[in-house]
Amino acid sequence: MTSADLLEELNCSICLGIYTDPVTLRCGHNFCQNCIDCVLDTQEQSGEFSCPECREEFQERPTLRKNTTLNNIAQRFLSTHPKEDQTAIVCTYCIKSSVPAIKSCLLCEASLCESHLEVHSRSPEHILSEPTTDMSSRKCSIHQKILEYYCTKDATYICVSCRLDGAHKGHKIKTMIEVSDEKKERSRRILKDLTAKSKESDKIIHRLQEHKKKVQEKVDKELDKASTIFKDIRKRLEDEEKKAYCEIYRQRDQVLLSVTKLLKPLEMEKEDLSYKMDHIMKLCNMSDPFHVLQEKDPDKDTFATKHGEIGNLDDLDVGLIPKIVNRSLSDFVAGVKTQTHTEIAMTISLDENTACQDINISGDLSTISKSEIKQYHPNRFEYYPQVLSIQSFSSGQHSWEVETSESGNWRIGVSYASIERSGDHSYFGDNTKSWCLRRFNINLYSVIHNSKEVHISHKVSSHRLRICLDYEAGHLSFYELTDPITHIHTFTATFTEPLHAAFCVWDDWVKILT
Repeated sequence: MTSADLLEELNCSICLGIYTDPVTLRCGHNFCQNCIDCVLDTQEQSGEFSCPECREEFQERPTLRKNTTLNNIAQRFLSTHPKEDQTAIVCTYCIKSSVPAIKSCLLCEASLCESHLEVHSRSPEHILSEPTTDMSSRKCSIHQKILEYYCTKDATYICVSCRLDGAHKGHKIKTMIEVSDEKKERSRRILKDLTAKSKESDKIIHRLQEHKKKVQEKVDKELDKASTIFKDIRKRLEDEEKKAYCEIYRQRDQVLLSVTKLLKPLEMEKEDLSYKMDHIMKLCNMSDPFHVLQEKDPDKDTFATKHGEIGNLDDLDVGLIPKIVNRSLSDFVAGVKTQTHTEIAMTISLDENTACQDINISGDLSTISKSEIKQYHPNRFEYYPQVLSIQSFSSGQHSWEVETSESGNWRIGVSYASIERSGDHSYFGDNTKSWCLRRFNINLYSVIHNSKEVHISHKVSSHRLRICLDYEAGHLSFYELTDPITHIHTFTATFTEPLHAAFCVWDDWVKILT
């Protein structure tokens, strides 16, 4: 048996290719498993099953039996007869030289080069295809005619004889071109959907890549920020360590100095006592009574010590060191918190509708100053020169910065919008609805809430201040913008209403920085 004959025996009559996972029906005909499954799936819709080859009918879907022998033969054939590359197919009519073929005529069973294609018959029965050496795969295995039709019932390709006189007579038949066009149309629709999905995927990928890029930029920025902060932490810790050591050494020197002052006269006195004791011991050891009597009689009063009780001695204040360390670390932690709280202060605008008639608001709504305006609004403060911000905060972390005049009295902080607008309890800090930092008497500072005032012990030297609000944590902190930033005070509360920035100016001005 020639290779061509063997190849024909190994071809599936449905796909016209070499068997893949061949199976056998009860009638003995073989097919690729996927091919016969597709045919049986189509037949299942009508409930009538039959063999595509011999047309034997089955009462129910036939059981498929794997044909291991045929599968081994097909695999061995493929390993010993690899598919020829299309470029190796040459023109059948170019006898003297091997000229590559560009088409094959299925009717003539010949491959044609460009020159012979020009003189080849153009009649419809001469069907041209891509160059191929296996013409049988395009012909009916029964009638040896070109496969031009497709039987939709049996899901197989057939020739004209199969359609008119063969087993497929009376079945619904389509031309191969129609089937091809339908498949192309389905493919186009699928391609359209896939193209749309691909574009959507491109958008999503682009968004994810952009997000990834932004995340990496933020990571780099945060790493730089963290590096700067931890460098500052190390420097601050070293400074605080030096301060603690200096305080310990200072106390040591102070205590040792007081001890030295007591120790020196006592050492001199002890030396004198030693001398006197030696004199008495010599007297007691004399054997000659005459010499004993010649020595001056020892007197207890003459040799009495001059010192009294030394009392309580100075000691190292071990309790003071933890206080110094704790205070230094508290200021240090507060400084770190404000460094990491908000890098850029937010912009706050003043609400003119809440401004007392005795103050003036600048055109950019950022500066409050002592003046007199006649505008009236039902939400304005009546007794005190105060104003609230337009913005309110009901969650999150926020900060803003202000600059004050070098002199003047003022109050800055936060307040609920429900604060009274008149009366003694409308003053910022003198009620349960507001918290503020106060400046008075040239350069004294205090913090006030619910009329309870706490004076600030350290001197505030900067006229630029930062207010930091952490709503959920219930923290309101004030800092002076020195180098490094200095913590002034932190309120701790449970906020229950939206907060507004609050400002009160008795003279000069306070400006919100942008």
